Formats: sequence, structure tokens, C-alpha cells
Amino acid sequence: MKTAFITGITGQDGSFLAEQLVEDGWKVVGLVRRSASRNLWRLRSVLDKLILVDGDLLDMGSMIDALKTHRPQHVYNLAAQSFVATSWRQPLLTGDVTGLGAARVLESVRLACPDARVYQAGSSEMFGLSTQARQNETTPFHPRSPYGVAKVYAHHLAVNYRESHKLYVVSGILFNHESERRGVEFVTRKISQSVARIATGKQTELHLGDINVRRDWGFAGDYTRAMTRMLEQDEPQDYVIATGTNWSVRCFAERAFAAAGLSMEQYLRHDPSLLRPAEIPSLCGDATRAITDLGWKPECSFDELVERMVRADLARERS
Repeated sequence: MKTAFITGITGQDGSFLAEQLVEDGWKVVGLVRRSASRNLWRLRSVLDKLILVDGDLLDMGSMIDALKTHRPQHVYNLAAQSFVATSWRQPLLTGDVTGLGAARVLESVRLACPDARVYQAGSSEMFGLSTQARQNETTPFHPRSPYGVAKVYAHHLAVNYRESHKLYVVSGILFNHESERRGVEFVTRKISQSVARIATGKQTELHLGDINVRRDWGFAGDYTRAMTRMLEQDEPQDYVIATGTNWSVRCFAERAFAAAGLSMEQYLRHDPSLLRPAEIPSLCGDATRAITDLGWKPECSFDELVERMVRADLARERS
């Protein structure tokens, strides 16, 4: 049985990836930070089939020990401080976890299991203020947040380990991908949860910042399928994963309220305190390479995604 090693396994992407790998017959080992209360709710469906080991991206020794013990064939580095707004408040922590954390993963693999294939989680935030209407693998980076800067560092380091140390490393440049497992600090889940709370009488208003920002939103479960396909290619190569269509935050909110039978205008309030120091007006990905090479395509539409998230949060609030 082949073994996959996942950092960030307790997050949205880690949970979908773990489920899919277990279904495909892999032994799955997850690196989990020690805390007073482990956040394992996303892994309930496969928790008894996983091997969880203590470790941290800030502690390279813990990763080397885990990799030497389990000798994985595939390593997925999904762990990060991934909330853009927090990266402005904690830029040093973001750089250490998201940027240098990736360096520790790559170096740990080089020392402990150099034959393993590595997936490094990139981000559309690396493109930032792009001059191209749609971004692909050759689009120059222009990050607009400490998070985006850290991801650019991690991306270039992955390329360097591939070229200099001959490790099989790919960078998946994923555009925004959401689900009912998204953290409530992210705007899409904030919207779906707020709509559910308003619909059930537990909240009266939804406060948002810039609702004209446009993002290319897909379903996280579709995107994690692309990750596994990247590591199955004969030669390592970086891939953009996106739907090719973008929508405004306003559009997301309108559809979310409509899914609950409500009118957005009655409840939405603009909150200047939620504006970022530097915003990216629009991002839209071009996944032609992934469609051609990987045979991948998004299956969940934007409307289906919004409805899925609202239904899940309505069920949570009603229970």
C-alpha cells in the first residue's frame, strides 16, 4: 500500500484530500500540531483510517522523524497561515509558517525521503496586481499581501529544489476554492454562515468590506483531485487550477441570500473597517495546461457551490 503524507490535514483541503486518498487505497499520514483541543471535525468520516502524528512546520525535526518513520511516496504540503487579512496583522508569523515552513518541508524530504514526490500548495494571491485578464503558469507574480509574498517565496523554492536537487516537486497554483468546510474567517463562509443565522433569527445583519472584488471561485473537492493528478505525471510541472470565470463578492452574497429565500439588500451593510491595506480587484485563472495534461476540469458550478455552502450552514444552525 502506498503512503501519502499531508501537512495541514485538518484544514479544508487536507480533509477532502485525505478522504479521496483513502478511497483510492492509500495509507494516509497527517502531521497535526499539538493543541489543547484538536480541530478534527472535518476528518470525521475517515478519522479511524488515518495515522495522525504530532508535528509542526516550525519544527523541522518533527517532520524529518515522521518522514523517516512512514517513508511516504507522496507528500502534500497544505499547511500554512492562509488567511490574507491575518497576514497583515501577523506578517512575521505568516512568513515563518507559509514561507519558511515550505522550506522546512522541502529540506526534510530531501534529507529523509528524497524519492518522494512533493506537492507544494501555491495560491492565486501570488499573481496579485496582474496586468493579464486571466492568469496562467507564465504570468508574472505581483503579490499584494504578506501571505502572497510568502507563497511566492515557497513557490520559487519549490522550483529551485526541483532544478537543483532533482526532487520531484510540483506547485499547484490554486485559485479560490471553497466548501462547507471553509473556515468562518473567509468571506465566502462568513457569508453562508451569516445568511443561515439571519434565516434562523440568530443574526440581523451581514457586514462586508469591498463587495466589488472579483475572484475565480471553485469547489475545494474538485481542486484536491487535481493535486493527486499532478503527482502522477511523468515529469514534474506546475499547474494553475481554476474555473476560468470570476464573480464579485456581491454576486456571491446575492446568490447566498437567494438560496435561503432572502433579499440581500435588506441585510447587507458596508463596513470600512473590513477593507484591506492593499486589495486585488480581480483574479481569474486559465487552467488550460491542467485540462490538457491532467484531464482535469471543475465539476461543481458556482451556483451549486453557493447553494451547497448555504444548505450546510442552514443545517448546522437548525440543529
